[in-house]
Amino acid sequence: MKKFITLTFLIFYFSQFLSSYVENEDSAPEFKLSDSYGNEISLSSFIGKKVVLEWTNHGCPYVAKHYETGNMQSTQEFAKEEEIIWLSVISSAPGTQGYVSSDEANALTISRKASPSHVLFDPTGEVGRIYDAKTTPHMYIINEEGLMKYQGAIDDAGGRGFMSRDLLKAKNYVKESLKEMGTGEEISSPVTKPYGCSVKYAS
Repeated sequence: MKKFITLTFLIFYFSQFLSSYVENEDSAPEFKLSDSYGNEISLSSFIGKKVVLEWTNHGCPYVAKHYETGNMQSTQEFAKEEEIIWLSVISSAPGTQGYVSSDEANALTISRKASPSHVLFDPTGEVGRIYDAKTTPHMYIINEEGLMKYQGAIDDAGGRGFMSRDLLKAKNYVKESLKEMGTGEEISSPVTKPYGCSVKYAS
């Protein structure tokens, strides 16, 4: 009986994982969110450019390490050099870890020497749930036609021992995918398992 339950769980888990893979060639869901300067930003306004979505929460230890080591910033800089739009999305609900005001978000960007194109607020969690964002960080790449091309972890450093790992030596899935897209290659790892803190959605 125990073997049957385990097998059923594994079948369910991998069916969910593979369903995300199938969705990768679908159009990324449209959204409109306010950024940290009060501007309304729509995904569709970036048609013709590659877009990276980064779900973030500055209070999450995983996110903190990616920024403290410069791993997230180096990935942002790589995208910026390639004229790729980088949207950092905060889906933390008011009163939860990671929720910030516009001024606090801008101060974080400056203090961490981050370079997102925009920091977007999703306090209701509507956009995060549409994208099925599970962790901070959780990364997505959308191509010039608005099609989802990558979703998952920023790198392969997740799992036990994360806090002691050198993130700058990890396999960076986001950089790798962007490089492959730039040369017209198929993305070698189009779906990976995200790791980090759970997104602090409104209950």
